[in-house]
Amino acid sequence: MHLAKRVIGMMQSGLKSYGPSMLKRRMWDAEYSTDKWDFADHTVGDCVYEHLERHAKNGSILDLGCGTNTGNELAEHCYRKYVGTDISEVCLNKARRRTKEIGRAGKNEFLLADFLTYVPAEKFDVILFRESMYHVPMNKIKETLDRYSKYLTDRGVFVVRMATSGPDGVMTTTIE
Repeated sequence: MHLAKRVIGMMQSGLKSYGPSMLKRRMWDAEYSTDKWDFADHTVGDCVYEHLERHAKNGSILDLGCGTNTGNELAEHCYRKYVGTDISEVCLNKARRRTKEIGRAGKNEFLLADFLTYVPAEKFDVILFRESMYHVPMNKIKETLDRYSKYLTDRGVFVVRMATSGPDGVMTTTIE
C-alpha cells in the first residue's frame, strides 16, 4: 500500500510539472479546496522575506506560483507593487480575500496563469520563484529563466527559494 501511494504521488507530481494547464489547474484547485495547503497560509518569519525586502527596495515584485502568503506577509513598506500569478483560482481567491482583509488591495494583484506560459505586461525589480521552481520541467528551467530575465528591470533580480533535505533527512533552504 505504501508503494502504491508513493507511485501515485510521483505521478501527480509529474502531471503538475508536465501536464496540460487545464489538468494542472484542476489538480491544484482540488488541493486548495481542502486543508492540504493551509499550513502555507502563515509563513511570517520565513527567510525569503529578508531577501525580498533587500532586493525590492520599494519596487515591484512578480511572484510566479504565488500561493496565498507572500504578498500578504511581506513587510508592506518594502514594495510598491506585487503581482502574484498562480494556476489555481481557488488559491487566488484565498489570496485576494487575505489582501482585502489587511488593506493591501491597492498594492497586490493576483492573476490566473500557468507561469510556464505567462507573459508579464511590465518589468519587475524582483521575480520570485518560491518553491514553484519544482514545477518547471527540468529541461525548461534555463529557457524559463532566460524568458523571464527580459522582464527584469536594470537592477532586477531573481529570488528562488527551494527547501530540500539531505541524506540525513534534515531540511535546508536555499535562496539565490
